[in-house]
Amino acid sequence: MFTGIVQGTANIVEIRELEGFRTHVVALCDALRAGLELGASVAHNGVCLTVTAIDGERVSFDLMRETLRLTNLGALEVGESVNIERAARFGDEIGGHAMSGHIISMAEVVAIDEAPNNRRLWFALPAEFGRFVFEKGYIGVDGISLTVGDVRRTLGRIEFSVNLIPETLERTMLKHRLPGAKVNIEVDPQTQVIVETVERVLAARA
Repeated sequence: MFTGIVQGTANIVEIRELEGFRTHVVALCDALRAGLELGASVAHNGVCLTVTAIDGERVSFDLMRETLRLTNLGALEVGESVNIERAARFGDEIGGHAMSGHIISMAEVVAIDEAPNNRRLWFALPAEFGRFVFEKGYIGVDGISLTVGDVRRTLGRIEFSVNLIPETLERTMLKHRLPGAKVNIEVDPQTQVIVETVERVLAARA
């Protein structure tokens, strides 16, 4: 489990490609690597990945075909960076919201509103996922726990905004996201369960 509180960023220092398969090697600083073991879970841009090798600061993670298709990790190149969060442990403070590291879709940055000490990003998401997005609800964007601001429902897609404080911009890769960029989206698991349960009940009654 993750909390959506990104602990830092890490550079991709090597990529090994096979057909439908990729290995990312990232350079993790001492703080992010402390106590890390083979088989541990680490979120990259919100995607739950498993540690497959540790060689000093160089830590390897394997990406399967579905991960490459569904997330923005498949488009990354050596020299780019990812948001990093270590898996939560019992007793840790949950400062964001419970997240699984399972991405449902990518969203596109469609607009940026700048204001003193604030930045608002607007994203477009396929309409099929709109039923999980509510004003003031939780959402995971590239692994960051955020609160949904405004929601606009249009033909074929839904647009929603999030407001970012300077700390979030400083600590994460969202400061580099420009219109046209793709981000990973995880909806709040509790919201997803409630919505799907209500849909099943209503369908059964119908």
